[in-house]
Amino acid sequence: MVSSALLLHSTTPPAARAMATPSRRLLLLLLPLLAVAVAASHPAHEFCTAGGDAGCGGGDGARILIKGGTVVNAHRAEEADVYIEDGVVAAVRPNIPVGDDNVRVIDATGKYVMPGGIDPHTHLAMEFMGTVTIDDFFSGHAAALAGGTTMHIDFVIPVNGNLTAGLESYKQKAANAAMDYGFHMAITKWNDEVAREMEVMVKEHGINSFKFFMAYKGSLMVTDDLLLQGLQKCKSLGALAMVHAENGDAVAEGQQRMIDLGITGPEGHALSRPPILEGEATARAIRLAKFINTPLYVVHVMSIDAMEEIAKAKREGQRVIGEPVVSGLVLDDSWLWNPDFTIASKYVMSPPIREAGHSKALQAALSSGILQLVGTDHCTFNSTQKAFGSDDFRKIPNGVNGLEERMHIIWDSMVETGKISVTDYVRVTSTEWYHILTLLEPGFTFAVTS
Repeated sequence: MVSSALLLHSTTPPAARAMATPSRRLLLLLLPLLAVAVAASHPAHEFCTAGGDAGCGGGDGARILIKGGTVVNAHRAEEADVYIEDGVVAAVRPNIPVGDDNVRVIDATGKYVMPGGIDPHTHLAMEFMGTVTIDDFFSGHAAALAGGTTMHIDFVIPVNGNLTAGLESYKQKAANAAMDYGFHMAITKWNDEVAREMEVMVKEHGINSFKFFMAYKGSLMVTDDLLLQGLQKCKSLGALAMVHAENGDAVAEGQQRMIDLGITGPEGHALSRPPILEGEATARAIRLAKFINTPLYVVHVMSIDAMEEIAKAKREGQRVIGEPVVSGLVLDDSWLWNPDFTIASKYVMSPPIREAGHSKALQAALSSGILQLVGTDHCTFNSTQKAFGSDDFRKIPNGVNGLEERMHIIWDSMVETGKISVTDYVRVTSTEWYHILTLLEPGFTFAVTS
């Protein structure tokens, strides 16, 4: 039995559907279904009534039968019914009979029925660059559910390097959560206490993935010697090492070079941290992981340079996972050159959105399996916060949105264009993260909180 977070999507051919509906037609979301489990855990939020259906908050005893749809998972698509009881999928098979009048029947004829999305990379309620992201766990979850994502994994940032204090802080931040979530843990310094806490995170809290920043010199960045020790600890724990791959020393030099040239606007952000620095750091992290002999997960792959390093490593048999994000798959850096600072600053993130050509190459890598799953790096700041860097791009809080838009954008850019199949869509937006972790260590556990 599995969670009842499901989506419905029309199976009408795209050309025919486009004639009848606007381009933002994608995922006909069954929001009441998404909200069944949510309402049971968080009735005070009354989130499911926001979906416009007074009967959606069934809670205990709620029974729903979705009939006649095409059920899609990562391996196949077949016509079947889906029976849900108490917020849990109890049966998936053709022609499930309706036993009594207390079962709510939903006709899914002509629609796909698929799992809700899992976003493996978000930052909600994150303290960063002198401010805090505007999306907390409730507003972020509202956006996610509106777009068809029903679980996400956020990054815990330690408090002064202390992992336990960081986790407690994030548990408090997540007190107003409205859907399932999990945690990765960032490692921002290294000593014996951090190594001990990593073991506690894995064995007592189910946190099995640890992120190392190779950028943000002077704040989050770790040096190579610390990264090596962290990789070794991940190996010993059977945990997954993750990296933000940019050469932080070179980025700091590039930033100063731009300032010296009088380039202070958002375009200086991209110019100061070109693709070669992402490629170099990706290659370095891959080689260090190979030296330690442990798997590596590269977050937000934004450039051809980084993608090619991952492709090379995978051809050589190394276990490297590459994660593109929606902004890198569909945007280019022309937005950073907009003369209106308010517009340009919205697109400042790290690694930067790249020049035209990179996004298509990343799409091709996703369709061929070089890159394996899609995140968002959702890290939102409003225009007032972005204006902190109006005279110096180095002070613009880094981050873009994506939690609500991810499922739609991937469908429009990848499925409707024929780059991936419907089953691949489920894989890259939902099931691949769990598959990655189950390959690491037999019998591992991963904490999910409702």
